[in-house]
Amino acid sequence: MRLCSADRQHQDFWIAATASARRPSGDVRPFHLLASSEDYADETPPANLWWRRNSTEAQRRTRGLTSLRLILEKEGPRSLFRGLGPTLVGVAPSRAIYFAAYSTAKEKLNGVLEPDSTQVHMVSAGMAGFTAITATNPIWLIKTRLQLDARNRGEQQMSAFECVRRVYRSEGLRGFYRGMSASYAGISETVIHFVIYENIKRRLLEAKAPPNMDEEEETSKNASDFVGMMLAAATSKTCATTIAYPHEVIRTRLREVGTKYNSFFQTLTTVPREEGYRALYRGLTTHLVRQIPNTAIMMCTYELVVYLLTG
Repeated sequence: MRLCSADRQHQDFWIAATASARRPSGDVRPFHLLASSEDYADETPPANLWWRRNSTEAQRRTRGLTSLRLILEKEGPRSLFRGLGPTLVGVAPSRAIYFAAYSTAKEKLNGVLEPDSTQVHMVSAGMAGFTAITATNPIWLIKTRLQLDARNRGEQQMSAFECVRRVYRSEGLRGFYRGMSASYAGISETVIHFVIYENIKRRLLEAKAPPNMDEEEETSKNASDFVGMMLAAATSKTCATTIAYPHEVIRTRLREVGTKYNSFFQTLTTVPREEGYRALYRGLTTHLVRQIPNTAIMMCTYELVVYLLTG
């Protein structure tokens, strides 16, 4: 009976993760069109393409709205949706794998370490990030290549299948895992995000709980609780992204076609030496404008679905 209960709990986490993965791409698209990867990426093509073009070496002198104007003038509005196919294919399994791994690791570690401690959250987030990155890196590489493939207006755009063939012919299977070292470095962002998020969430629940309530009891949640979780997610993601942002720029540089960058540390030293340390934070504002509502909606949706399935 206990096994069945555990299986049902894991199934609930997979359903919740998939639902949270589907939610942000549609809800924040109008806002992203005005604002502007994946990590978690990270999923809305117009905003993602705008941000990614700002992160490349070729756009070192181009900023914000200027970059958007140049894309529209040269390539047309349809170019803003380049990479949509790989995004739709990868976002649901990526989020599902991530949240399922995080929930499973957290459940196991709570029986070994102090339950719901900072150590549990850090290790769980790290393991989940490693699992999701390893499983889905080829999808995000194809998305990045498509978004960096600049074509003049009216020219036929490269398809995802053509991009896969080109990567395999020129670089082999290893080519699909370019930039993965930078993604692994980006696990630090995930760890910081979840540690801060879980801490804020716990404090919000403690503030609401009656003084005489047992620790194992759970109070019913209302709309204000989920708004609080959205604010907690937005706050934690802002802090984590600001601290760990350089890995995003390095990952984009590594995934460019014909790039001179070969490894994570080589890129980390070359970019500041040639362009200054500010180059490691190029596109940060655009990235935050895109990521904050995305993460807030995703985490709130995940918490809501878990609550409805397990409540």
